[in-house]
Amino acid sequence: MKIAILLPFKEDYSPKYSGAVSIHVSNTLKFSKFKNSITVYGNTNKKKYLSNNFKNIQVSSNILFSNNKKYLQKFVSLNINNNPDIVEIHNRPSYVKTIKNNLKSKIILYFHNNPITISGSKSKNDRINLLEKCEYIFFNSQWTKNQFFKEINEDDYPLKYGVCYQSTKRIKVNINKKKQIISFVGKLNSAKGYDIFGQSILRILNEYKDWKSIVVGDEPREKHIFKHKNLKIYNFKENSYVLNLLKKTSIFVACSRWEEPFGRSSLEASSLGCATIITNRGGLLETTKYPIIINKLDSKILYNQIKKLIDNPNIRKRYQSLNYKSFFLTHGYVSKIIDKVRNNIVSNLKINKFNINRNAKLKIIHITNFNQRYYGRLQYNTGIRLNNGLIRLGHNVISLSDRDIINSSKSFRDPSGAKYLNNLISETITNFNPDLLILGHADKVDKQMLLGARAKKKHLTISQWFLDPLTKKGPDYIKNKSRILDKLDAMDASFTTTDPKSLDFKINNSFYMPNPCDQSLDNLKNFRHNPKNDIFYAISHGVHRGVLRTGKKDEREIFITKLKQKCKNVIFDTYGMFGKQPIWGENFLTKLSNSKMGLNLSRGKPIKYYSSDRIAQLMGNGLLTFIDTKTCYNDFFRNDEMIFYTNIEDLTEKIYKYKKDDVLRKKIAKKGNLKYHKFFNSNIVAKFIIDKSIGIKSKFYWEK
Repeated sequence: MKIAILLPFKEDYSPKYSGAVSIHVSNTLKFSKFKNSITVYGNTNKKKYLSNNFKNIQVSSNILFSNNKKYLQKFVSLNINNNPDIVEIHNRPSYVKTIKNNLKSKIILYFHNNPITISGSKSKNDRINLLEKCEYIFFNSQWTKNQFFKEINEDDYPLKYGVCYQSTKRIKVNINKKKQIISFVGKLNSAKGYDIFGQSILRILNEYKDWKSIVVGDEPREKHIFKHKNLKIYNFKENSYVLNLLKKTSIFVACSRWEEPFGRSSLEASSLGCATIITNRGGLLETTKYPIIINKLDSKILYNQIKKLIDNPNIRKRYQSLNYKSFFLTHGYVSKIIDKVRNNIVSNLKINKFNINRNAKLKIIHITNFNQRYYGRLQYNTGIRLNNGLIRLGHNVISLSDRDIINSSKSFRDPSGAKYLNNLISETITNFNPDLLILGHADKVDKQMLLGARAKKKHLTISQWFLDPLTKKGPDYIKNKSRILDKLDAMDASFTTTDPKSLDFKINNSFYMPNPCDQSLDNLKNFRHNPKNDIFYAISHGVHRGVLRTGKKDEREIFITKLKQKCKNVIFDTYGMFGKQPIWGENFLTKLSNSKMGLNLSRGKPIKYYSSDRIAQLMGNGLLTFIDTKTCYNDFFRNDEMIFYTNIEDLTEKIYKYKKDDVLRKKIAKKGNLKYHKFFNSNIVAKFIIDKSIGIKSKFYWEK
């Protein structure tokens, strides 16, 4: 395993002159489990480096050729015969194309500045191209990430990006031993607000004789001259000096005018227990949990904020203590975030059992009921959602509808159609040579046929997903338990919509799987409208018949009856009960679009994380959704994204509340809809099934 880290050409990797990128790289690699496999490439004329694994790329100046291009070409020539597995490029998206065209390495790109101001990522097409060429993209703040995804739907690129903040080391600080020092660290220019700081600090030092100010930085292109006997100004110092200064500092100021992508100095100041004053620019707000924010950069306002902290030592110490205690962005913590992505790439590279090129997609056979024989009436099911996700991820998918095949192949010799089905699957495995076989409720698929197929094709991985309730206090418990366990010996992984740890029986190598929504199926966005009905609730009795079963009734109807009695002035739109036929296909979406809110009530006693697939339709289409708190969905959603009730009285009260408040109802429904589509969409759930099935070590939002 080899990793090459490529710094920007002008990023100095020496202790005294290192910038934020070099400090970030050198500190995190010390804690990386891959540290012995990493080489850092850069350019410097200094003799001392931040780490021993640095390789200096010397470039001689030539007015006819760009130094940047020569630097990049030298890096490629050094690695072309000995390809690193991963090349990590820092803050130079323009390097990606050359490296992608010349090396076989996977690329991780790091942004430390505003992407839309950097060559190679300024346009929308540039940024889309980077998402396609890079294995992963890290951003140094949420603000930087948001800039990158302007005009781009980030949900189209699941698991391709993340935020990796800069870090600093945990240093023991005694708040009570802080000195009366006010510090400023950074370039001494107007973009950093140094002119405003200087004007304010002179007033402070004239008024408070026992206070001092220390400034570290320079700026040859701008001159802001401030002099006072208690003001000390130093040129750039090594990071160790700055940290020692901030350890003694009481008040730190980072009053930038420009949109700071992050702000290393304010992070370090907060971690060392400084009362930290910042402007609300860019990613500065993400550097500390307890900032003192200046909404308008003005010397008088800054002076008043500093004065307030000096005059009120209790307030000052409170901010100092809160910042120090809340700090968590240590080098070790951030290094683990980076290593997790590296590890996922390594895992992909190590999947040798797949006889495929490392850049190729998987060949997958997906077997479930696609309901083709029902003329489009049942085309909004989970199988179709997952199939869409598998295909959108770029895999080569053969989709087999087991029940349709059985239905059309029954004969005198094969009355159930199962023989034909299993023979078809076996022959398809032989001819298609899949990497992965996924089953969904495919009860007629024979376990022995699967075991035989895997014996012939050692690389074949087999998994299953299961949607029906598995709780002992739920419907069809014995039957459903038998179905999920029937082919377990042939399974590499199983996925259930109930938390496997909450079951009274064990399913080996099992994982919780949320009901996925799908961008092509769930797109009503009811939160934008004022539908005429209040509450939507539908039971799908007689799925295959399409009509109510006579005499069929369950506890949900009893609950809805009581609820309707309590909610006299609420307009309910219910189907599949009270003699009203269930609804299907386009008619289902039409009826769903006419309601503001939806009740997610599943069969049986609530159990951790179980819900029918109705939740994906309600949340996915933007209805305000009510759910029993005993499902533990509050592990995933906040109270301003989904409404949790404890009993029928509590539910009644909350229905009335949101019926009366359309503004709040829409706000919560929108938040819930966006979150569901972001974390529980079919692309991500399909990726989850693939990763867990074949053993890629990746973690998803719902894995608590």
